Amino acid sequence: MTEPLYRIKADLFKCLAHPIRIQVLEVLAAAGDRSTPVTRLLEVTECEASQLSQHLALLRRSGLVTSSRTGNNVGYWLAEPLVAELLVVARAFLLASLNPDSDRLRAAHALPPLPGATPQEMLDAIAAET
Repeated sequence: MTEPLYRIKADLFKCLAHPIRIQVLEVLAAAGDRSTPVTRLLEVTECEASQLSQHLALLRRSGLVTSSRTGNNVGYWLAEPLVAELLVVARAFLLASLNPDSDRLRAAHALPPLPGATPQEMLDAIAAET
């Protein structure tokens, strides 16, 4: 009876299993309720338009993003604000797993902020519970 729910979750994580899609979701999360033009996503990801189009199509099919077209312009935003929270939790998990002296940790701290609680606030809250 629970197998379909696990399959849905697994499909969600499969959808998240590409750095460009994570980057797109983080850009959309940072934009909040505002629509992000596809031209901005191309600029940030530095990938080919056809490649980005495939990633965006997968994110749309998975229900993670929504889009609208006005003339030749297409804008995207998160379909559900909880996606932004998932990204914050994932970033907190990443920060907790990195060596304190690593270049990766310094690079992670340099990433653009996400809305809501910061990853460090989440880690502090978890540490306070233990």
